[in-house]
Amino acid sequence: MKKTMLAAACAVAIALPLAGARAQSYSDGVVKIGILTDLSGQLSDSTGAGSILAAEMAVADFGPIEGAKVEIISADHQNKADIGAATARKWYEVDGVDAIMDVPNSAVALAVQQITREKDRIAIFSSPASSDLTSKACSPNGIHWTYDTYALAHVTGDAVVASGLKNWFFLTSDYAFGHALERDTGAVVQTAGGKVYGSVRMPANAPDFSSFLLQAQSSKAEVVALATAGLDTQNAIKQAAEFGLAESGKTIAALLLADTEVHALGLKATQGIRLTAPFYWDMNDGTRAFAKRFYEKRKAMPTFYQAGVYGAVTHYLKAVKAAKTDAAGPVMAKMKDTPVNDFMTKDGKVREDGRAIRDMYLFQVKTPAESKAPWDYYKLAATVPGDRAFRPLAESECPLVKKM
Repeated sequence: MKKTMLAAACAVAIALPLAGARAQSYSDGVVKIGILTDLSGQLSDSTGAGSILAAEMAVADFGPIEGAKVEIISADHQNKADIGAATARKWYEVDGVDAIMDVPNSAVALAVQQITREKDRIAIFSSPASSDLTSKACSPNGIHWTYDTYALAHVTGDAVVASGLKNWFFLTSDYAFGHALERDTGAVVQTAGGKVYGSVRMPANAPDFSSFLLQAQSSKAEVVALATAGLDTQNAIKQAAEFGLAESGKTIAALLLADTEVHALGLKATQGIRLTAPFYWDMNDGTRAFAKRFYEKRKAMPTFYQAGVYGAVTHYLKAVKAAKTDAAGPVMAKMKDTPVNDFMTKDGKVREDGRAIRDMYLFQVKTPAESKAPWDYYKLAATVPGDRAFRPLAESECPLVKKM
């Protein structure tokens, strides 16, 4: 499956025909979007080919833009910042890409953010998590679209601490995402009067978590928090069950978890886990309609990352059409002026720091007995308004924010 996806990475493209004569407002008669994603690594199931599909669906659903055709191209960043940065630079300088989207992996996203600013194009980050993208590393050319580590910390973290579990130990992926998630969640725990008993930094794609889990098991912490993603999260949860962490009195907090990972692990291993997401396929008629179409093509339900790509592409195209240009400045201004409305967001907004604000949801994974069908995995525990879920502007380190 992964080999097939990787082989297709450079070939995937979708184009809508010109709706009229080429207009001077579009530099080459084409609005070109690059989906920079993970086609071969630990997030390939939850982003990857599904993110490309979501982008293609968004373009097809949006329809033509007068004076220009819309194209989707894609590439695998291989979870390496240098490869992601080189791809972004080539796309902007050689291939005429106007906007880059998706970009799972925070280290890659931070590199792409800088290049996008230098080249005065647009990046809409649907899948990376580091909240630094709209704080100290913010850019007038970047939007952090779907979620971030601050929201994960303040929705899941607040809920677990409020339940009385205040002593934590972190198993943290040793790169930008993991560091940011541990930092943001640790701050929530300590502000609530809890204590962080320690943490261990783990290399990405580590097959054996035994030494890390033993350190967590021997600590005085009540909560073992996984500041991990993708296959690392799957392996950590699986091995935690094998080590009997729950039986020893530890509660596993998976701070970032996608439907595809729950599907791979099964409900027996994941039941009861609380998690934060901006989207679940079975929330309402709109989410179910999108999920049905997506499933027909992918044979898996869409993750919140993939739903976020659909929303980002749609919002971008709305702005391009309204601005009658693909120039970064006018398009970005339109995106910030236009409310975000789609099947996963109602009356959202893009703030001056580039943070897209939408409601976030606290879910709990169902027990096997509660699940009535395949992919029936979550029950809603709480809705957290966007203004509460994401970092207040007053706390931002973003230089674009005007302090009062």
